[in-house]
Amino acid sequence: MEVRAKKSLGQHFLTDLQIAQRIADSLTVASGTQADVLEIGPGMGVLTQYLLHRQDIRLKMVEIDRESVDYLLVHFPQTNGALIEGDFLRINLGTFFHDKFCIIGNFPYNISSQIFFKILDHKDSVPQVVCMIQKEVAERIAEQPGSKTYGILSVLLQAWYDIEYLFTVGEGAFNPPPKVKSAVIRLVRNSRTDLGCDESLFKTVVKTAFNQRRKTMRNSLRPLVSAKASREGWSDGQTASFLAAPVFDLRPERLSVEDFISLTRMLQ
Repeated sequence: MEVRAKKSLGQHFLTDLQIAQRIADSLTVASGTQADVLEIGPGMGVLTQYLLHRQDIRLKMVEIDRESVDYLLVHFPQTNGALIEGDFLRINLGTFFHDKFCIIGNFPYNISSQIFFKILDHKDSVPQVVCMIQKEVAERIAEQPGSKTYGILSVLLQAWYDIEYLFTVGEGAFNPPPKVKSAVIRLVRNSRTDLGCDESLFKTVVKTAFNQRRKTMRNSLRPLVSAKASREGWSDGQTASFLAAPVFDLRPERLSVEDFISLTRMLQ
């Protein structure tokens, strides 16, 4: 019995056992402790089997594919009771975890960004993420300011996590092989507890800026500046003076996380 890979679910099953072992080993747990861990999309259990052998984790899995669920229950009976059949993007994580939990998995390429946005929504509960994603996305997330690949996910994730690009995985490690290379990254929650600005506005500023990344901040953020000017009752001269700040001459890829935080404070 094997599971048929489904394009609609973005399935590319990892078959390289050495890579699976390396991914499992990349999840770090403090000595003498045991961590709750959620594996996203276990598929046929290539990574799962190594996680099940670890005595320092309590493993749960979430799998949307009924065929994969049946396969796991037959071939890995110890997953019974720990396997959640459902869509990670839709399940209420608080139903299954009442404290902190780590996340690991071979994320489907087509929803990896959505997975990260949900992780950000639970950032205070998720101290660590180890995942395999498309290489270009991994590089973007880990990138520093000044690069053309630096973008929305780079800023939003780096605001809350220290990100480490671990290793690259070739197309031949999967069945069916994807058309792109993959990479494994590790995200570890940093010490930040508060941005020091309105978090919702911070997200809006970052997304608005990068959605028009070829424009300077002065042009891309003009609607947000106009909204502030209206609230504050500014004259045209006051608005022009505000927009004369040097940060507005820059394009978004030049701004660090701290720069975006400072800019958000200005716009509150």
